[in-house]
Amino acid sequence: MGVIVWTYQFVKHITPEQILENTFIQKQIKIGNTEKGISKDIFAQVPTLLGFDTPKTYLFLFLNNTELRPGGGFIGSYAVVQFDRGNPHILKVEGTETLDGNTPEDWKPTPPAPLAKYLGVDRWYFRDSNWSPDFAKSSEKTLELYRAEGGLLADNIDVVVGVTPSVLEEVIGITGPLTIDGITFDKEHLVETLEYEVEFGYRERGIPQSKRKDIISKVMKEIFTKLVEQSVKSLDLAKYLPVITHLMDEKHIILYAQDAQLQTYLRNESWTGETPTQIEGDYLQWVDANLAALKTDHAMKRSLNYHLEKQEQGTYLASATMNYTHTGVFDWRTSRYLTYARVFVPPGARISSAIIKNGEKTTIINASQIDQGEELGKKWFGTYYALEPGQQGSLTFIYTLPSTIATIGENGPYTLLIQKQLGTTANGLTLNLLFDKNIVGAEPSEEQEEWGNTTYTVDTDLTVDRKFTIQF
Repeated sequence: MGVIVWTYQFVKHITPEQILENTFIQKQIKIGNTEKGISKDIFAQVPTLLGFDTPKTYLFLFLNNTELRPGGGFIGSYAVVQFDRGNPHILKVEGTETLDGNTPEDWKPTPPAPLAKYLGVDRWYFRDSNWSPDFAKSSEKTLELYRAEGGLLADNIDVVVGVTPSVLEEVIGITGPLTIDGITFDKEHLVETLEYEVEFGYRERGIPQSKRKDIISKVMKEIFTKLVEQSVKSLDLAKYLPVITHLMDEKHIILYAQDAQLQTYLRNESWTGETPTQIEGDYLQWVDANLAALKTDHAMKRSLNYHLEKQEQGTYLASATMNYTHTGVFDWRTSRYLTYARVFVPPGARISSAIIKNGEKTTIINASQIDQGEELGKKWFGTYYALEPGQQGSLTFIYTLPSTIATIGENGPYTLLIQKQLGTTANGLTLNLLFDKNIVGAEPSEEQEEWGNTTYTVDTDLTVDRKFTIQF
């Protein structure tokens, strides 16, 4: 009993630095991480990431995925955090509208056309910087606009971290509810409570508008404090590692390091949210951008359907359909859903048409009316879509795949990579691929009753990126 009491008192006062420098603890974390598929190379970077060699400065972007954007969610707030020998120091937390208010009047970077058209902005602001679905590319733009608007330590940011509300929900699920300024934040109502406080609640509590997002700073500080106490100081890292790992795998925590070597280590763990520019085979990514639809994504359910069929002329006609269900009603955080939707597909693809369904109404859009461009080594097609509360609808892009994919089965297997959009949660995914040759093998496999024909049918989800290989 005496040993137990002594151990408790020792652990209670031990510092993060002492723990992380302990070779036994390092060995245990290495073993646990390796068992979870995390490489030893990335573990070797932990002292660097936590500022043991020199302090590291992080720019945290709070990506509100209830207002979905290509890079994970609307950047409503940000924080500058410095790690010095394992200890986090929160230097600043504020709403992005405050930083954007410092934009020089004569500095007007041109925003993407949809932002200018549907939001009515005349320049590209920091809050809208994550227009690219590739987190590394969007982070480069984020840092560019952050510097131009006079962001704190703008020239010394080492790592950009994108964090969606799903992260805070999962962490609070472990640490337990927080009560701050008389407000209780729990896992089930965290996002809604925070949104209400920064939009309306601050007025009810007599807080000036300029201070309305201070509550975010308080929540963040309390979470950091509990994380250090419950994981590092108590040596109970095991309960956090699986949660953090799956949040990174599902792209709710995304990292971009300015140091090229560190970025490579992070990329090898698939934690950078990047889009591979060179892909041999088929590819699809659906990207929504909530433009002026409040926080309506909290009420949206999505399911992506991909259909492929060979035409008489030998080409493959593809159709990507996102089925939307608006489960909400008009209220303080919910409106009709308004999204600028894009599909990223193989280079050389040609758009044929798009089909919009809103309830009982169907509209066909011809190719000349569909936006298109090239980005990230891909072709993209895009259009605006709206859906009323309580309705179901869909948007379909129909396009011809390039000739390189038209030779499916002649030069090897058919391969398909479908990437999930950063910040999205468990969208459904259905594949219905019709070939002109019998399928002899596939990974992942179909249900057994579907074997031995020319059609590949699978129902799954997009919690993570999905890869498919079909042999003929």
